Amino acid sequence: MTALLANVSVPGSVAGLLVTTECPFNLTAAAQSGELGPGQSLAPLCTHCCCGLLNRMLAVVFMVILAFAIVVGNVVTLTVFMQTRQSRTPQGYLKVSLAIADMMVGVIVVPFCVYTEISLMVTNTPPIWYQGSLTSSASSSSSLGGLMGPWQPCMLIGPVFAGCTFVSISTIFLMTVERSVAILWPLHKDALVTRRRTLLLILLSWAVGFLLALVPLIFSNNFTLEYNECSRMCNYAPLWYGRQLPSDANILLLFPAFDFTLLGGTLAVNLLSFTSIRRYSRKRKFLSEGSLAEGGAGAGGGCPQRPSFSDIKAAKTIGILTFAFTASFSPIAVFVLGNVVGYTWCNFSFFAFWILTGNSCCNVIIYSVRDQRFRKGVTLLFHREQSPPHGEKT
Repeated sequence: MTALLANVSVPGSVAGLLVTTECPFNLTAAAQSGELGPGQSLAPLCTHCCCGLLNRMLAVVFMVILAFAIVVGNVVTLTVFMQTRQSRTPQGYLKVSLAIADMMVGVIVVPFCVYTEISLMVTNTPPIWYQGSLTSSASSSSSLGGLMGPWQPCMLIGPVFAGCTFVSISTIFLMTVERSVAILWPLHKDALVTRRRTLLLILLSWAVGFLLALVPLIFSNNFTLEYNECSRMCNYAPLWYGRQLPSDANILLLFPAFDFTLLGGTLAVNLLSFTSIRRYSRKRKFLSEGSLAEGGAGAGGGCPQRPSFSDIKAAKTIGILTFAFTASFSPIAVFVLGNVVGYTWCNFSFFAFWILTGNSCCNVIIYSVRDQRFRKGVTLLFHREQSPPHGEKT
């Protein structure tokens, strides 16, 4: 994800990815004095107000609450969709895929961050996956970077977080396309959007998302994964040679390119769908007023391929999902732009990363507000009436 690029354990690292620079505001004191050895990563300065004991305690409380909300919300979502036959549609399968990706963040990524923060408070000793600990005694990046480097938990947590983010973006894009087909070609939607094609696209999105998350480790030995003290997550870290980035550091630009391409495509498809809905609404209004009917003719002739009300409402719901994800992704975009122009925002990186993580519990709220079938499913799930045994029925 773009977040991995925006905070690769080096303030201003995005600028470094674009142009190798030796500006002092992008370097730690160790690098400025030339004490950083080859194959080591730069550690940003974390102020006491953000890395103090009280701050860590508040961060842990926030992470625990967030993990609970993500897991409970997405378990409810999965249960409702799996137990409701009406939800076994292409759109329902896409929602299940999105819920699984979000739940993995709450089950794997956030609890690991909680464990690391508690370890730092209890032992006051950084673990091996903490920023700078992994590479502090290294003499060359070839023995550390890539998939051949020593295994530590961030080698799993980092790609899982990135892969789930890619899957979420891909799934929202597929949901937007599926609803767009239902709006623009309502008579052909069953032929164009089938369960088989939807399941194949879901599998493809998961495969591409997690493969892309591993690209820096597969195609380069100059990157490692470590727990970043600013974002408090496992991020990619380029292994520095003195004061210079590795020659293939630009490989991380694949992440923002993928993110912004899919988000831009999603917004464009949503715009097309809502334009069609608006045009159809105007026609329906004219028909109801009789402006398009002549001699008492039926109003049905004006819109021979009109989408159903449920399709329109589902398209609006997915539009809200897209808006929510874009809003949670915007701080990361701002953080990237700030790094490009040379600003170091260690404190802001925490909020940018965790606002994006918090989006994993937003979908169930949107479904509850917008989806009547989902609300009925939740009601049946929690207020299921106890029917008498079959033998006692008269």
